[in-house]
Amino acid sequence: MTIFQWIIPALWLLFAAYWGISALSAKRSIGTTGWWQQGLLRAGIVLLTLVVLHFTRTERALRAAQSYQTHSLILGAIGSALVLLGVGLAVYARFCLGRNWGMPMSRKTDPELVTTGPYKSVRHPIYSGIILAMIGSAIAISLYWLIAVVILAAYFVYSAVSEERYLTKTFPDAYPRYKQSTKMLIPFIF
Repeated sequence: MTIFQWIIPALWLLFAAYWGISALSAKRSIGTTGWWQQGLLRAGIVLLTLVVLHFTRTERALRAAQSYQTHSLILGAIGSALVLLGVGLAVYARFCLGRNWGMPMSRKTDPELVTTGPYKSVRHPIYSGIILAMIGSAIAISLYWLIAVVILAAYFVYSAVSEERYLTKTFPDAYPRYKQSTKMLIPFIF
C-alpha cells in the first residue's frame, strides 16, 4: 500500500466533513425536485458501495481488484495532486456560494446568482471539482474509480442542465448573459 492510498481517502474525508458542517448554514430549500431525481444520487452511491463490497469479499475478487490498482509513485503523486486540486476547487466554489448552496437541483429561498470566484469561468465548479478529484483517485489508487466518474459525471451533467433551466427562469436577464460568457464544467471547452 502506498502513501497515496492513505492521503486520498483522508482528503475525501476532510471534504465530506467540511461539506456536512457547511451545509448547516445553507438557506432553506423550497420546491425541491421530484423524489426520483434527488434519489438518483443516493441510488448511485448505494450501487457503488455494493460494487466495492462485492469486489472485496472474495480472494479472487480481491486479486482482480488489485490488478487494477496503481502501483506507480509518479501516478500516485499525479492522482493525489488532482484530488487536492479537485477538492480545493469544490470547497472554494462552495465557499463562494455561501448560504446559496444546496443539494443538486434544489431551490433556495431568496436565491442569488453567484458569478465570482470559480464561477467566473465555469457555471458548475463544484461538479467540476468533484469529477477532477475522482479522476485523480482513479489515477492514483484504482481504475475502478472510473466507474464512479462516469456515473457521477452523467448525473452532474443532468443536474446542471436541470439547474440551468431553473436559473434561466429565476434570472431571465442575467443568467442567459452569464451562460454565454462561461462554460458548463470545463473552462474554454465544455
